[in-house]
Amino acid sequence: MQASEAQRATQAAISSASWLGLTAHDATVLHNSNTLTLRLRPCDVLARVAPAAQQCAQLEVDVAQRLAEVGSPVAALESPQVFVRGDYVVTFWPYYEPVTTRSLSNAEYVGALERLHAGMRRVDLPTPHFTDRVSEAQTLVADHARTPDLADPDRVFLASTLDRLRRAVTESGRPEQLLHGEPHPGNLLLTQTGPLFIDFETCCRGPIEFDLAHAPDEVGDHYPNVDRRLLRDCRTLALAMITAWRWDRDDQFPDGHQLGIEWLNQLRGKISAQSG
Repeated sequence: MQASEAQRATQAAISSASWLGLTAHDATVLHNSNTLTLRLRPCDVLARVAPAAQQCAQLEVDVAQRLAEVGSPVAALESPQVFVRGDYVVTFWPYYEPVTTRSLSNAEYVGALERLHAGMRRVDLPTPHFTDRVSEAQTLVADHARTPDLADPDRVFLASTLDRLRRAVTESGRPEQLLHGEPHPGNLLLTQTGPLFIDFETCCRGPIEFDLAHAPDEVGDHYPNVDRRLLRDCRTLALAMITAWRWDRDDQFPDGHQLGIEWLNQLRGKISAQSG
């Protein structure tokens, strides 16, 4: 969010916290992207604030609540209520002091993700399909007005790659289930109570290999009973999707344009190596 947006979002969080009876005189920005993540003090609660027009806050809260009920390794809710304040929605979560004395091991990561997936198989909620996210990337690539700097040969390459890999994954025949959507290291906290997953706004249905494509390679390589070919396709598909988003004229990702160029080159290298 831009500075003016972040200021309004922060005020929405403080106002909502007050309604809950929480004392919040100070807000520290922990993460700023499409969602603003704030640590509120002195109540020491985490607030997530998103534009109302672009949010999936209710889905995120519902998924987190259901997963917590079945004992999955997820961050708890401070409140199950989704607050709407003007153009923003606000949700509240406990603040977990991160463990900084050691790193998360690959075995811990794999174990946490296995337990998360097991819990997700017990949760029945209407969620998007992973192909909905692929479609968003495809629509972006096809829209010259939204991606004016994407050269025509790159546009054709990205479009064909997204289409081919989408079909490869959907036609794999692998069982599908509820997924986190983006279980990368930024969405896994190492806390005093163990590793906990956060940020469920990208939840979707699909094969577990789609989730593993967003985790470190070492995690996917050690996760049991994985279709290795499908995992390779999902990793390439995930790279194609994030590459497409970096060409959005409204993208605010730091160094996004440069990353778009670098990831296009990586994508071409991956496909060339797989074809060779």
